Amino acid sequence: MANHKSSKKAIRSSAKKRLLNRYQHVTTRNMVKKLRLTTDHVMAVELYKKVSSALDKLAKRNIIHKNKAANNKSKLARLVNGLQPATA
Repeated sequence: MANHKSSKKAIRSSAKKRLLNRYQHVTTRNMVKKLRLTTDHVMAVELYKKVSSALDKLAKRNIIHKNKAANNKSKLARLVNGLQPATA
């Protein structure tokens, strides 16, 4: 157990940061899953913008590695571009 006042505060603040980081990570993972299950091209394009933005934010805050974010964005972009746009 921590003995110093500053180390007790560090434990408290790191626990708060951990919860926030996990929440953001899980939320982004759920957005990615939702995008992967989407079959509508227009909806997928809109969702891709939000997902790529969220991945960039996670990478910027060092929650995930920047290369992991880039790989995920690349795979999702290929998935979205592979969907056939609806013809009227």
